[in-house]
Amino acid sequence: MALHLCHFPMPHLQVQVHNLHRSRHHPQRAPDGVSVSQKVRCCVTESTQPSRGRLSANYQPTIWNHNFVQSLQTDDMDEECENREKKLEEEVRRMMNNENAESLSILELIDDIQRLGLGYRFHKDIKIALLRISTSWEEYDDDAKAESKLHSLSLRFRLLRQHGFHISEDIFKIFIDGEGNYMKYLEKDVKGLLSLYEASYLGFEEEKLLDMAKTFSLTHLTQLKKEIDPILSDLVTHALEFPLHHRIQRLEARWFSEVYSKRNDANYSLLEFAKLDFNRVQSIYKKDLKEMSRWWEKIDLANKLKFTRDRLMECFFATIAMIPDPQFSNCRKGLTKVNIFITILDDVYDIYGSLDELELFTDAIERWDINCVNQLPYYMKLCFLALYNSVNEMGCDTLHEHKVNIIPSLAKAWQDTCKAFLKEAQWSYNKYTPTFEEYLDNAWLSISGAVMLVHSYFLLNQGINKEALHSVENYHNLLRWTSLIFRLCNDLSTSKAEERGETINSILCYMKDTGSSEEVAREYLKKLIEKTWKQINKDLSEKHPFSEAFVGTTISLARMAHCIYHREDGIGAPDVRSKKRIHSVIIDPI
Repeated sequence: MALHLCHFPMPHLQVQVHNLHRSRHHPQRAPDGVSVSQKVRCCVTESTQPSRGRLSANYQPTIWNHNFVQSLQTDDMDEECENREKKLEEEVRRMMNNENAESLSILELIDDIQRLGLGYRFHKDIKIALLRISTSWEEYDDDAKAESKLHSLSLRFRLLRQHGFHISEDIFKIFIDGEGNYMKYLEKDVKGLLSLYEASYLGFEEEKLLDMAKTFSLTHLTQLKKEIDPILSDLVTHALEFPLHHRIQRLEARWFSEVYSKRNDANYSLLEFAKLDFNRVQSIYKKDLKEMSRWWEKIDLANKLKFTRDRLMECFFATIAMIPDPQFSNCRKGLTKVNIFITILDDVYDIYGSLDELELFTDAIERWDINCVNQLPYYMKLCFLALYNSVNEMGCDTLHEHKVNIIPSLAKAWQDTCKAFLKEAQWSYNKYTPTFEEYLDNAWLSISGAVMLVHSYFLLNQGINKEALHSVENYHNLLRWTSLIFRLCNDLSTSKAEERGETINSILCYMKDTGSSEEVAREYLKKLIEKTWKQINKDLSEKHPFSEAFVGTTISLARMAHCIYHREDGIGAPDVRSKKRIHSVIIDPI
């Protein structure tokens, strides 16, 4: 099924460019003159493919070696800390379940709990509290004082919609004047504007009041942020860089704990509990990471495949971004393996393999047959066997636990991904630039978000039902839209490496289709990301067959993309910002 996304009319052009090729990030490459073995059979004749030697991206080596990872401290909580944590948890739970408290106080408490990374511990309590608030509209409206009305209604809207409650944008009509604009007296209400701005990112495509809210709040927050107290200014600057709806949980928890501690109205029991919990969860991450590092050291692909990126730590961080809750260690570890194999295969298809070899490898993946390995060159034998064994092991574990054979589903996800990889390699070898829509119809799959989410569905261990399984295998819109955001964020970040004409990306395709400048193309992609988020929000509000844990993972895929590809390529060329993120979430306790 094609990806029906671009409602903007696009001309269909077929334009030839020089030596285009797909990438997440490509430093300068240098041929070394190695040719393809004549023993390798392939279905492409020699005349259809330009000759080239092996290519090298000269990726920087990893800065996170095995010995460093194994040296990380993973001290468990002592009995005194455990007892203190339990006591604080019950204290916070009592606050949330206090039916005599004002609704705004409960909403602000829920918001603080979530931003501090504690939402997973109070999931049921939050649902109960929001249900209580959602069914008492008149009482709630009376509860909200005039000076905090914009803040309270905006916060209510955001939290209810975030948790799947049906709430209309019409609640904002009380702030619209006779000319259809937001009332002028709101322009100086910084707290209200900030809450309205955050709420606007939960909007659907057809919700014009929320579009107006975003423009109105952005304009006035930008003007006011230098005129307000430092703590509120920090919150505004933070929101204007990225809205809360697009941020990954653990980085937000680390940042917000520091800001929250400076507030005059901070609840110190909540803050103490958040810090204890953050360090406990971080210790679990370190244990997961150590196990993954031992696995990575054992299979030794980093040494045997010198052309590929050694990015265990970055792949693990991406997994935490998608699956932060501590109880999902097994899923994090399995998905880390998936991310590493994606990185390796990306480099095989994008950099090192000849078209002959890539078609053979894709055929082997499609057959999912160990006997196919004999036809592959040595480096591809290593890739195929490592992937085959790891995926089958995940399938075997699920078969033992749920008595369901998921290997065909996992294999299909890899087959679809490798076919998408191959199509882009063929475009490159044939010096063909697809149309923008043709590119996106393949690129949402080649970015590999779908294969990550398919594995996540099973690894989360939330139970398997036929409707959900069918939706996962056929790439439900939640998988497609979040993968598309992943792709567009990637292209916006890595296109500088692609300007030399080595790679195909959405920016180049749009420029060729429309004759527009790079600046115009980039703005179009940013608007397309906004449009896609609105479609995600809409799909979340409608019936779907998935567990909340899996839905959270799909959304977190898009958030991970925003984080990793913000001003850099955090996988291909991680820089000091990438290192700082890893230290904040995985290495340095609070």
